[in-house]
Amino acid sequence: MGTSEIKTIETLDALREHLGHPAERTRGKIIPFIDQHARTLIEHSPFYLLATASSDGTCDVSPRGDPAGSVKVLDDNTLVLADRPGNKLLDSQTNIIENRHAGLLFLVPGMNETLRINGRAKLVADAPFFDDLVVKGKRPALAILVEVEELYMHCAKAFLRSSLWKPDTWPERSSLPTAGQIFRDQMKLDVTAEALDAALTEGALTTQY
Repeated sequence: MGTSEIKTIETLDALREHLGHPAERTRGKIIPFIDQHARTLIEHSPFYLLATASSDGTCDVSPRGDPAGSVKVLDDNTLVLADRPGNKLLDSQTNIIENRHAGLLFLVPGMNETLRINGRAKLVADAPFFDDLVVKGKRPALAILVEVEELYMHCAKAFLRSSLWKPDTWPERSSLPTAGQIFRDQMKLDVTAEALDAALTEGALTTQY
């Protein structure tokens, strides 16, 4: 297919003409605070995605995982995320300094609906609530405070279409490349994939916190 055959949409008016407008009931599900149901889902979520963007609009989405209950709701408008040790590229953290807008998507295993939160984030080096963020005896060096501006439940369609929670639809892990194979080929490293996999596994197990 040539680029001349691709029909793009360049304006908001054209987008709405193409896809229409949301129902009032859909608009009504967006709330500006953390209600009791959102608190319950956050408490039971062991995995979430943090979306940020730099000052020039370059986007980043970072996967975050901890034991369920590790994300703390401080009040009806504020939650806090522990920033665990990572690769030190600091993409999310750099973006938050440049542009405080952030988005969160919370997943609960086996649940097809997801919790979406948009708000403003800031980096915190220390605070009394750090004691509540300790996992396996490790206190985080940094936390991310999020002031909630929009919160709503996202429907189940994406998870139903993808059958994400159905193990019988999952590919055999052996049919996919290992992380060591991917890094070796992408970085053109003179080392075996097996050696890289062993090092990556050890690092992931020993430097989680």
